[in-house]
This record gives sequence, structure tokens and C-alpha cells, in this order.
Amino acid sequence: MLLPKTQVPSLELPLINDTNWKLSDQNAENFTLLVFYRGLHCPVCKKQLEELSQKLDKFVDRGINVVAISADTEKRAKIAGEDWDIEGLPVAYNLSLEKAREYGLFVSEAVSDKEPDFFTEPGLFLIKPDGTLFFSSVQSMPFARPHFDDILGGIDFIMKKDYPARGEVKGIPQNA
Repeated sequence: MLLPKTQVPSLELPLINDTNWKLSDQNAENFTLLVFYRGLHCPVCKKQLEELSQKLDKFVDRGINVVAISADTEKRAKIAGEDWDIEGLPVAYNLSLEKAREYGLFVSEAVSDKEPDFFTEPGLFLIKPDGTLFFSSVQSMPFARPHFDDILGGIDFIMKKDYPARGEVKGIPQNA
């Protein structure tokens, strides 16, 4: 599990627009938002990423870089990019299961022929420009994801009040 205020693992992935995305190159004014999604097979992901695409300008206006990430292959990720209404949203693919585990994501095995053999479950990570974790939400199921209006409202509060990252207490072991 990644703890707030700690450095997140490096991350570099190809995008469906045939460029590469690298976390360390983001230079976001305020944050970078990593949105890990299950993949092409997931109708909940489609809905989530379409909502995110519609709100992308609101994140950009707040100085936040956004990327959607899956373990899908290039072919599957590009199909999602073509078939889903997510124009303008950076979509990365080929997330390794090793890297997914570094981020503390849950990994699932296919239960139908529509699913890839293995894929990650959803997660949101808000990363500060210095590469440290500010906020995360990791799920073991595709349901009950945070809404982007709630995330935007939280970001507004954080920036207005200079609210600190929470969830890490020095001197108290995480398994206490």
C-alpha cells in the first residue's frame, strides 16, 4: 500500500495516440490524476472515462494533468479510444501487473471470454508535482467509484484551505 506523502513508483506507458506518457515529465501546476481502469471489457469503466472526458477541462483549469491507464493491450486500448466517447483524454495501456502491484492495485483473473486473462481493478491517485501521493482510492470491484464532481470539489477545498495529505501518521505502524 502506498502511503500519503511518500514517493509513488515511476510510471511510463504508451498512449493510444502513439506517443509516450511519463509521470516524471508531467510538470503539473497542482496535481496529476492517475485513473486506473479495468479495460475495454468493462461498461462501468466506459461510463467513468466518458464522464471524466466531459470534465477534463475542469481538471485542466485547476492545474491538474489527467491520464487514464489500463493493462489492456494496444489493440484493446485503441478500440476503447475509438468506440468510447473519450476524445481528448490521454489513455495509456500496457500497465504491467508488476507495476500495478507497486501501486497497490487489485488484480483480477478473467471470468468470461470478454475479459483479458488478467486485469487491474479501478484506482485513483492524486499525485503532487514532487511525485508524492496526496490521495488514493483503490477498489477490488468495479462498482461504487468516486464521482469526478466529488473529486473536483475535494480538490477545490484542498487548494483553498491548503489542506494537507491525510492517512499517514508518523510513529504508528500501519498494522497497529
